[in-house]
Amino acid sequence: MEPNLSHLGRCHVAADYFDGVFNFLNKMLMEEDDLLNKQPCMFIDSLALRATEKSFYDVLIDHHHPHFEEIEPLEVYDAAVLCDDYNRLWLDKARSGSLPGIMACNRPKKRRRNVEETVDLADLLIRCAKTMACGNTTVAVQTLKTIRKHSSPYETSTKRMAHYFANAIESRLRGTGTEVYRAFSSATTPAAQILTSYKAYITACPFHRMSNIFANKSIAKLANGRDKLHIIDFGILYGFQWPCIIQGLSLRPGGPPKLRITGIDLPQHGLRPAQRVEETGCRLMEYAKRFNVQLKYHSIAKNWENVRIEDLEIDPEEMLVVNSIYRMRNVLDETVVENSPRDSVLNFIRKLNPDMFVHGVLNGTYNATFFLTRFKEAVFHFTTLFDMFEATAKREDMDRALFEQEVFGRDIMNVVACEGRSRVERPETYPKWGIRTSKAGFSQLVLDSNLMKEVRTKVQWKYHKDFVVHEDNNWMLQGWKGRVLYALSLWKPSNRYRDRDR
Repeated sequence: MEPNLSHLGRCHVAADYFDGVFNFLNKMLMEEDDLLNKQPCMFIDSLALRATEKSFYDVLIDHHHPHFEEIEPLEVYDAAVLCDDYNRLWLDKARSGSLPGIMACNRPKKRRRNVEETVDLADLLIRCAKTMACGNTTVAVQTLKTIRKHSSPYETSTKRMAHYFANAIESRLRGTGTEVYRAFSSATTPAAQILTSYKAYITACPFHRMSNIFANKSIAKLANGRDKLHIIDFGILYGFQWPCIIQGLSLRPGGPPKLRITGIDLPQHGLRPAQRVEETGCRLMEYAKRFNVQLKYHSIAKNWENVRIEDLEIDPEEMLVVNSIYRMRNVLDETVVENSPRDSVLNFIRKLNPDMFVHGVLNGTYNATFFLTRFKEAVFHFTTLFDMFEATAKREDMDRALFEQEVFGRDIMNVVACEGRSRVERPETYPKWGIRTSKAGFSQLVLDSNLMKEVRTKVQWKYHKDFVVHEDNNWMLQGWKGRVLYALSLWKPSNRYRDRDR
């Protein structure tokens, strides 16, 4: 039942134009044949490409000293023990281009329900990881067999979570993690299906909507009175953040500013590495025409640490905002490369001397170098995500199932079964990101109290009661049942750096 919000004041429930995101997405799904047929999803394909990159050091390590513990190949065991249809499905059918999708096949047959043995699947998963870390493959295989018996991609949240961790454990034991992860991008699930499942996710969960509200309204407030605005977006993907701000700016008294967006994302496979980043720009410019907003778009398809100032065509007459929402976790850190690309990107952004840097991060603790520590933290994190979907979507909802498979399942595969440069899911906690960002030469801005009230009000009004919004040290925190999943903050270059750059 929706609460009475009249006492909260009109400004706290102001329009956020998020319907524009759904309109933008629906238009893509209805009108673009490539999304329905052959085009893989940008969410998956760009990261799969990055996971294939190897340094000379990685090649040497892979051949002589695997990043994970030395284990016997599982071919010596009976394949039936591991139910290895999952790996064969992805590795064999993805190569041939005939993969029908896990959701279309491999559905378990219905069987009579007897009183089931109660098992703690999270505990079983961690016990299995411990035996793997000790090199005891025989026990790990037997534990995995028990996990398989009690897990399923269609039942309770815990069973669904355990199913995808079991897939990742098996891939790690076989040493096929990177190959299986890469196969996600070559699978034949159309981008349109994945985007439809993404729509279901952002409908059920407030994280992306509330991030848009806070980021876009902060940008619009800063741009008030300015006639030129340049937004540089590190990790633009399909550009779903920007329809809201385009519509909001169109209603500004005196007319909208001239808007320029530079969309930066990872290159795709093939002869046109920037094609999909360019397509994002075409969609955004078409959308801007509907609202009489003058938009100029520039696309860059590079690893972020390789972007240069001359690529960005900086105009000192424009107000400059740099934006990076929840994608910085895919930039490698100092545990992989001596000179951290993660710090290099932050230092580069500071050198641009932006009027504001919008920094959104996935708050995660599963980036430890030691496998068992990383595994435990990943179990806790993804248990929260699956539990969240259990409370907000029906079990038989195929969009939910597809999102769990293609997004959660893919991420679990990468965290558990990949190492070195192939492991591109590398989140950090928001306090650690705060330290990194401060060291790069930024000062944090105070959060707008009215915007925080608006976000809290809309979460209470529109979403499940267990979603939470908090504030800590000028970070806006969002989470589920007390666990912080996302954090967003606003920054500007420190005065000492601004003075030096003049």
